[in-house]
Amino acid sequence: MNNVRKLIIAGSILLVVVLFSVLPVNNKVQAFHTAEELKFYHHMASLASFDSSQYFPTQSLCGGCHGFDLDGFASVDVDGVDVNVYDDWRTTMMANSAKDPFWRAKVSHESLINPAHATALETKCTSCHAPMGNYTSRYRGYDHYTMDSLLVDTIGLDGVSCGACHQISDLNLGNQHSGEITYDTSRVQFGPYDTPFAAPMISFVGFTPIKSEHINDAGICAPCHTLITHSVDLDGNFTDSTFVEQATYHEWLNSTYNTTDSVTCQACHMPRIPDSVIISDNYLFLQPRSPFALHDLVGANTFMLQLMRDNKEALDINAEDFMFDETIEKTYAMLQQQSLDISLEFDHQLNDTAYFSVQLFNKAGHKFPSGYPSRRAFIEFVITTEAGDTLFKSGVVDENFEVEGQNPNFEPHYQIINQTQQVQIYELVDGDVNGNFTTVLERAYAPLKDNRLAPVGFTTTHEVYDTTRIVGNALNDPDFNKDENGIEGNGSDIVFYRVPLGNYEGLINISAKVFYQSLPPKWMEEIFSVSTPEIETFKAMFDEADQSPVLVTSAILEDILIESTATSELNNQSKLVLYPNPNYTGIISYQSYIPIETIRIYSQNGILIESISKPAKEFQLPAKAGIYFIEIKTKDGVIVEKILRL
Repeated sequence: MNNVRKLIIAGSILLVVVLFSVLPVNNKVQAFHTAEELKFYHHMASLASFDSSQYFPTQSLCGGCHGFDLDGFASVDVDGVDVNVYDDWRTTMMANSAKDPFWRAKVSHESLINPAHATALETKCTSCHAPMGNYTSRYRGYDHYTMDSLLVDTIGLDGVSCGACHQISDLNLGNQHSGEITYDTSRVQFGPYDTPFAAPMISFVGFTPIKSEHINDAGICAPCHTLITHSVDLDGNFTDSTFVEQATYHEWLNSTYNTTDSVTCQACHMPRIPDSVIISDNYLFLQPRSPFALHDLVGANTFMLQLMRDNKEALDINAEDFMFDETIEKTYAMLQQQSLDISLEFDHQLNDTAYFSVQLFNKAGHKFPSGYPSRRAFIEFVITTEAGDTLFKSGVVDENFEVEGQNPNFEPHYQIINQTQQVQIYELVDGDVNGNFTTVLERAYAPLKDNRLAPVGFTTTHEVYDTTRIVGNALNDPDFNKDENGIEGNGSDIVFYRVPLGNYEGLINISAKVFYQSLPPKWMEEIFSVSTPEIETFKAMFDEADQSPVLVTSAILEDILIESTATSELNNQSKLVLYPNPNYTGIISYQSYIPIETIRIYSQNGILIESISKPAKEFQLPAKAGIYFIEIKTKDGVIVEKILRL
């Protein structure tokens, strides 16, 4: 045993003696050397002493006290369920950010495309995927921290480990992006609790725990969840333009979660439980802490978690399958329970066309989907007959897990879908200097489309809108993030389906499902068209993985009666139909077998706009988009219809 280790253990024993000498007489600990303490001393004696020249602790040092407690005393909730932060963290995307095989493949892809930029690209990419190694290297005066540097660096390979978050300073909080992080290098660990029991951490790990409110501030997440890149042309020349690749933190700023609701990133991704939890083992006298933040750190990427679980030996990930399974289960819960709500309505039938609407509501505190630009969500809309035959379909995937019918370049945002080759896909589409779709991130020059669902409270007048823009047809969609009065911020979108029935009559069933893909096949084509060792490694894993899109939410209508055109006309002799609805032109036609005396047009607020006596077969709506109520007076009574003016 070296002298340093002897001093550490001797100092620890002396510390315990001092502590016990001042403990209250009613403390439950009676013996000087409890079994738990002896277990702790043996454990610490087996560890190498900490390196005082390191600015960050390795995750194994933190796991010694904040991991699984064999005695079931620490890190358990009121029901005795293990909630230790170390094991919950170690199978997350954060824990494995530096070992993520797709990330390594993509870095190699970018470096292959522009080899002259490789060193700078790798340094930028590792600033978030290996922040502790990157920061340490640059703090010591090195200009770059490359993938070769990472592969031999224990601290870097820890990914986004404990110190990567708990050592972020409160200076510049929320004002940094693209991997620029201000760390406190005075060997501290910031936490949320008053009067932390500091002596063991100081003695055994060489860091001092300090309470600081900023650890619960969403600004902690800002440096790596806002990424602005410097664009290059197809020859690798810089264009003097920047591109917002990711802006999840800014999306949160542009929402009610940042203001009215005051829900931070941590509140969702590290949910707090009210239980009193003892947060460290080895000390029976520690007081429990409440509330306790679960270190689940889950998002939506079930695909990569499953891929890493199935290849953990090859990726050198030290975790058990059951730990991955728990993280995967929590990720599914986040995606399927906290992301979207859906409603599906049958509006009406007019002649041989059925009218439906699908409304999605974003429950996330940022855009959905958010983050890395490959993420996408799409609506699968299917109508089947009583016999089970498909009458209409949109957004169905093929045997290669790609959405059928979409445009080769990218699918536009739709307000109305009336053809099977049209599909609503919510995504960010990157364009190069020539306006062509690209997945080479450094070539991203301007977004060609961004119709990802906005969070509640999102507006185009917010100060960070320049980094969170809506792009393409969605910007002119009157119900995209707008209520019936055209007011922004409702976090929803309505897609209207106008389905030709082909003279079918009988019962139909309608299904609307939203699916999520983190790495769609179409997005992977460009990277798989070239070869590097990292790309080949990931491709082999990707090809063996289950690439099925993940169901986020769904709605079903069953046994909707569709009448034949002849029957519909016969039954509608006592009815009146206005069309088209929704209406783009402002000209409304009507079909009626009852003489109409007057038509009155009202605003949504009930204000009379116009009264028309003895109208012709069509009339004009106001020019302003919105909801209007049409009151039709006939000899048989009054009928009121609602019209959406686009």
